[in-house]
Amino acid sequence: MTARPDRQQGGLGRGISALIPQRPANVAAPTEIPLARIRPNPYQPRRGTVETAIEELAASIREHGVLQPILVTEVLDGYQLVAGERRFRAAQLAGLERIPAVVRQLADRAQLEVALVENIQRADLNPMEEAHAYRQLVDEFGMSQEAIAQRVGRARTTVANTLRLLDLDPAVQVAVTDGHISEGHARAIGGLEPRAQVHLLGTIVSRELSVRQAEELARRLREPGTQGTRRQPRLADPDLERVEEDLRRSLGTKVSLARTRRGGRIVIEYYSDEELGRIYERLTGGPA
Repeated sequence: MTARPDRQQGGLGRGISALIPQRPANVAAPTEIPLARIRPNPYQPRRGTVETAIEELAASIREHGVLQPILVTEVLDGYQLVAGERRFRAAQLAGLERIPAVVRQLADRAQLEVALVENIQRADLNPMEEAHAYRQLVDEFGMSQEAIAQRVGRARTTVANTLRLLDLDPAVQVAVTDGHISEGHARAIGGLEPRAQVHLLGTIVSRELSVRQAEELARRLREPGTQGTRRQPRLADPDLERVEEDLRRSLGTKVSLARTRRGGRIVIEYYSDEELGRIYERLTGGPA
């Protein structure tokens, strides 16, 4: 399953112009500079680029040229790229020697901010790349979540939720990066124990669960852990707990085991007729 993230793009109308002072009339227009004198942006938030997309952009550049200048800042040995990494790489691939660019003097933090906002506006960052960029603004530049939200035109809660993605199990983070699950799925997984996160990830992908279904399943997986008083008597029977956990994972729903004088009982919960049919198929090997 490939689930693309549901991401709100509202509130970005301020754009890059809010981060860069508007060019006075006496400042020169964009100029062409040698590609060989440009070095990559060390604060580039995008951590991976699809090569086919670069090749397609390179073909367009060969035909029409670079239509939008890149943004650079001057350094001692030439220029450092601030925004326009794909255009820069595609121009190299197209065999160009020079590229149109706007030159600005920007501090390190401003370079990250501009690159981050540009990529958000173009929907170029996956949720994990955005989370790492926010974390870099916090750790390296001491920005608060409120300040980041103001800079990128998002609500503070959105920034906070994105940062929480960094607390997920690495396997879940990779799934978000690769587009196998959406950010909404990832938020549903968050808060579970690492092993449970990986299990729920596999269930979401194999069954192509919606975000709402993933949230419901995560809620059920959390329930046994919140009922400490009922589970306490069974702590002395790890085998029973292991069987209960295995059944819960296999059936994808809440399962309770309890010993009685003459054996015990198994309680399997379901929350819809569709889910009952799925559990029946799991148990009997055939449709209901």
